[in-house]
Amino acid sequence: MGDALIEARGLTINRPGTSEPVLSRVDFRIRPGEIVTVVGPNGSGKSSLIRALLGQMALAGGTVDRRRGLRIGYVPQRVQLDTAIPMTVRRFLSLPRRVTDAQAQEALDRTGVAGLGARQLTQLSGGQFQRVLLARALLSDPHLLVLDEPTQGLDQPGIVAFYQLIEEVRRQTGAAVLMVSHDLLVVMRSSDRVVCLNGHVCCEGTPQHVSTAPEYLALFGAEAEGTLALYRHHHDHDHDHDHDRELEAGHLHRPGCNHGQGPEPTAASR
Repeated sequence: MGDALIEARGLTINRPGTSEPVLSRVDFRIRPGEIVTVVGPNGSGKSSLIRALLGQMALAGGTVDRRRGLRIGYVPQRVQLDTAIPMTVRRFLSLPRRVTDAQAQEALDRTGVAGLGARQLTQLSGGQFQRVLLARALLSDPHLLVLDEPTQGLDQPGIVAFYQLIEEVRRQTGAAVLMVSHDLLVVMRSSDRVVCLNGHVCCEGTPQHVSTAPEYLALFGAEAEGTLALYRHHHDHDHDHDHDRELEAGHLHRPGCNHGQGPEPTAASR
């Protein structure tokens, strides 16, 4: 694994009960301190990749290796709340593992919602609830934060503010961040590396390079045109590895990417 926190090789996942691949032969890795964002159209396998990396999905092929003792903080795509059950933010932070008042307050302070401990969850705005979820994920002092579409339902200012918070959390804690996102413009400003997925890895690299990749432009069309203009992120840390130099030299195109038509057929299916 080298210094990777998680590394997948040849990862293949089939749709339940079928031999039809959701993801085919995906290679992926994330290192300490990186912010890596996975983008792709609906149905491209983004959430399936996250679940497989977390060990929540069976693999049809390939391997996933995690660093021994790896601590992961997870912010899911959706959380269903039973509005009939009263629950304060403070109580929520102690589920499923009880934490002290000091630990809870520190996490809320770090995510910018210090005064919400006594508030009912049902009284929170969308942005406040996302910050509470992030605070809960930080309680485990994670090496890696995993966020699956963390800004769903937020308005544009809320989206920008949340990604700025993620960058600050990374700076303060040193945790790596793996995100699935559809917020293309903000992603290009907030990420160290972008992986463009459509059933397989079409291209990957720095945001600046991916935003001009033919595969990326073919998948997102007009929506992708403004991404380069918003790319303003500068590295404030060093990942001086061979793979990173390869990525910096240019985005990595994956052979056989057929611009949005899903994985190429295998020899057996032709």
